Amino acid sequence: MRDLTALPKAHLHLHFTGSMRPDTLAELAEAKGVRLPAALLDDDPLHVPGDARGWFRFQRLYDAARQVVRDEATMRRVIAEAVADDAAEGSVRLEIQVDPTSYAPHVGGITPAVEIVLDAARAASAAHGTEVGVIVAASRLRHPMDARTLARLAARHAGSGPGEVVGFGLSNDERRGDTEAFGPAFAIAERAGLALVPHAGELLGPAHVSEVLDCLHPHRLGHGVRSAEDPRVLERVVREQVVLEVCPASNVSLGVYHQMADVPLRALVEAGAQVALGADDPLLFRSRLVDQYAAARDVLGLDDVALAGLARSSVRASQAGATTQAAALAGIDAWLAGPAASALVSQRGRSADRRPVPAVPTEAS
Repeated sequence: MRDLTALPKAHLHLHFTGSMRPDTLAELAEAKGVRLPAALLDDDPLHVPGDARGWFRFQRLYDAARQVVRDEATMRRVIAEAVADDAAEGSVRLEIQVDPTSYAPHVGGITPAVEIVLDAARAASAAHGTEVGVIVAASRLRHPMDARTLARLAARHAGSGPGEVVGFGLSNDERRGDTEAFGPAFAIAERAGLALVPHAGELLGPAHVSEVLDCLHPHRLGHGVRSAEDPRVLERVVREQVVLEVCPASNVSLGVYHQMADVPLRALVEAGAQVALGADDPLLFRSRLVDQYAAARDVLGLDDVALAGLARSSVRASQAGATTQAAALAGIDAWLAGPAASALVSQRGRSADRRPVPAVPTEAS
């Protein structure tokens, strides 16, 4: 088995607050006097059915964590640590997603919120050697006019280099909001040359994937894993070359699938879909990017050739420039050509987010 941390890869599905280290969350909560739900510092905060109640638990915990991110210094720290952790796992490119409206009240508005994240991304890129692009995401829980405002803001900062906006997304509960009503916002982002990366096909099935394809014309789908349930939808995903950002730990923790072995990653790959693995929200799922690759190998039975294929797909689906992509692809080839170690330290448990966390004031969950 080859060392998965040495495999060059791009990380395309990671949320801003959800990227936070648990020990950082605990430290900040203690310093700011924020009382966290006790479950948020458990070893497994979620692992609940993916119905309305399951999503509510996830959102409640995410919102609670966001209460510690209320100033510029904290926002910069979240980005710096997220990039450091990804760099340590072999990510040559990170495209981190943020909804600036959640942080705007604390830093003077949505424009300063985005600019803080972009500046922190540039600094972290230089410090760790991992290129960082930013995806600005609207929320399904807000009015579509808010999404248009965010799309215009994203367009003003559009680019492909470190610390630039590379994409526009649509996140939160897939079962909420009118997908078609967000079409004008995505048209604004498309005219600016941004990658269109809405969430779809995790809590809802293949019909929702089709709806998002029809209305938003995505380049990538956040999740999209349930397109495997309808051969016609999956065939369309493959035909239109829509990349699926598959996050196995999220799927299992939210109860979309009962166990990791049920995640249809092999079926998607064998059908010809382009797949990029993502960690989604390591703070809540306690599973980082390398853990997704380890699960693909250890549970889903993908060999190193297939894992290298996933890494290639992630790099090609990124908004990184040609030079960065070429270097990463060459690194993947070198990783695969190198000898497989007869014994390696387990990939599991090596992530930064598995460190012990200090005690902080909590409330009953």
